[in-house]
Amino acid sequence: MTSTINGGISFWYAQDGIPAPREPFPGDATADVCVVGGGYTGLWTAYYLKKAVPFLNITVLESTFCGYGASGRNGGWLYNGIAGRDRYARLHGHDAAVRLQRAMNDTVAEVIRTAAAENIDADIHQGGVLEVARTPAQLSRLRAFHSVETAFGETDRILRGARETADCVRVSGAVGSSWTPHGARLHPAKLVKGLAAAVEALGVTIHESTPVTEIRPQHAVTPYGTVRAPYVLRCTEGFTAALKGARRTWLPMNSSMIATEPLPDSVWDTIGWDGRETLGDLAHAYMYAQRTADDRIALGGRGHPYRYGSKTDNDGRTGAATVEALRDLLVRFFPATAGARVDHAWSGVLGVPRDWCATVTLDRTTGLGWAGGYVGSGVATANLAARTLRDLIQQDSGQSGATELTTLPWVNHKVRSWEPEPFRWLGVHGMYAAYRAADRRESTAATAVTSRMARFADRVSGR
Repeated sequence: MTSTINGGISFWYAQDGIPAPREPFPGDATADVCVVGGGYTGLWTAYYLKKAVPFLNITVLESTFCGYGASGRNGGWLYNGIAGRDRYARLHGHDAAVRLQRAMNDTVAEVIRTAAAENIDADIHQGGVLEVARTPAQLSRLRAFHSVETAFGETDRILRGARETADCVRVSGAVGSSWTPHGARLHPAKLVKGLAAAVEALGVTIHESTPVTEIRPQHAVTPYGTVRAPYVLRCTEGFTAALKGARRTWLPMNSSMIATEPLPDSVWDTIGWDGRETLGDLAHAYMYAQRTADDRIALGGRGHPYRYGSKTDNDGRTGAATVEALRDLLVRFFPATAGARVDHAWSGVLGVPRDWCATVTLDRTTGLGWAGGYVGSGVATANLAARTLRDLIQQDSGQSGATELTTLPWVNHKVRSWEPEPFRWLGVHGMYAAYRAADRRESTAATAVTSRMARFADRVSGR
């Protein structure tokens, strides 16, 4: 463990380098559109708006540097999951949720296509998404999950037994899996750096080292001055709580990762994973992993889930207990990695709404817009959100009418605020303690029934 780099933002930046800094905001200015946040959501929004309406004056304000937050720290899962789809089905009907799911399926291909068109080499490999079960209760949930996804239009999804799963990747104890082609592995920092460069090349102005302290109609306020614009778009995801008046809007949930050293052929001969699928499981405190382009395993999980008062970390430093827990999980999944060095550990925050539903909104009376609350599924969802914000602004400004995207059920969805402290902290930590306890109980139980503790945590959390 002494050789493990801890923090320093993420392994992805340690490997690919911190980008050269852009100039901070010099003072008061005007724009047609001001985008607050230089992650995937903000950059994709600027990209699609500028491509659609080249004469727009667009300014992006980023507090540190583009990709400093979740966009440069995530697990590199470009996949078709979206937070809240089942709730949207209950609120708006099954067909509306099917349209949302189809849009997400198409979004995976859209990101891959656009990255190629802009010559962004982000180590993208479309091997699909493989989600495995390792206990009887997980297998029961897996089969139910597979049936639900099929009912939402994923007719190309495949359910596999233990032997067929091992033919893909040999996860210790795996008893089944579900695979969808709508997923790809990528290098998060390479994607966000390439996207920022593409946006600048289109003529969008990006100011870094420029924290926005307050957003109000037609104003984005910074310590250096104010950008005035008819449209101000909040694209701050897990860092939203730092804005004035937004502390209880989205909860910043911590997620942590480790990356191994490059593993030798002898280890890969044991593991398999030749298809380089992104890999997840059906535990309540679930994991996510990828086989990187240089043959490491990058694996993540929740770790310490939430900091009191919606505080966020700075450089991604991760507690020793979390690093050790992730390493133990790695070896449980892949015993052949027992002697492998962990080169890097890091953490970041993702945005969680109170009802766990991702949303995209434009308030036509104020010109304020926002997108996020992705609950960890933001690599692809941010792209769909950005194209939807583009269409909403064009509709509002009279340049177009309603589109397929503007009528999706997540548009203009309203979410209540999180509870005040200490109830927020107690609730989140209690929820994850219950999920971990449920996972421990299920790991030794012969029953296929999900733990009552997990069901209770689901009801309390509103998931």
